[in-house]
Amino acid sequence: MVTQEQRKRQLAREKFLRQQQRRTAARRKARVRNSVIASVLGVIVVGSLTLYTTGVLKDDDKAKASSEASPAPSPSKAADPCAKPAAGSVKKETWKKEPAVTIDKSAKYTMKLDTTCGAIDIALKASAAPHTVSSFDFLASKGYFDHTKCHRLTTNGIYVLQCGDPTGSGSGGPGYTIPDENLKDASLKNNVYPAGTVAMANTSQPHTGGSQFFLVYQDSPLPPSYTPFGTVSESGMAVLKKIAAAGENTGAGDGAPNATVVIDKATVSKS
Repeated sequence: MVTQEQRKRQLAREKFLRQQQRRTAARRKARVRNSVIASVLGVIVVGSLTLYTTGVLKDDDKAKASSEASPAPSPSKAADPCAKPAAGSVKKETWKKEPAVTIDKSAKYTMKLDTTCGAIDIALKASAAPHTVSSFDFLASKGYFDHTKCHRLTTNGIYVLQCGDPTGSGSGGPGYTIPDENLKDASLKNNVYPAGTVAMANTSQPHTGGSQFFLVYQDSPLPPSYTPFGTVSESGMAVLKKIAAAGENTGAGDGAPNATVVIDKATVSKS
């Protein structure tokens, strides 16, 4: 007959065995679970490597590289507000010395620039700038300005359209220079060339004007070093502002006009 003490020991032994079995089963389940997780991770890693080596991710990289290498599309440029130039070619004749002053200093002279963007009428200051006005009368009579481009537009700091160079490079001229004149014109106040002024360009040295000139479409701070020899009419100012509104080609405020500005014909007339 089993005593009570023996029965207690037997129950304790059975309890211990059950605990051991549960722990063993738990460890087995953990090993299986870890094995499954490892297998899944292995599939993901291998799958990723397969995608890369088969070129799926490489194509994305190529697409990105292509977009980086290809320049961004430039902003659309406004429609050219000017017409096509008249048929004809630029004359590049030069002369060794300034022609004699032949204008009547007491008379009134005007210059008309028939451009692709419209007519620009200019009242010339013959009595105040006789050398300059006489030179323009001479050059216009030779067709020197005909079919030439206005090669420069400034839209930042100073506001001018520059013309008068048959080469279109900004370095051309008639072969001779004329003296500076009228630098104390009453219109030049506080180192400002007012809108409507027509003045000579130069090389930043005295008495180096040639054929290049600029038309001011908005008040511009400049030292009184550029011969002012004319004033643009009201209708001519409308043409200048149309040209200025089209901007210049660098985006930096100083470059060739976006508008096609060509002087089809320049005429100086005495009235």
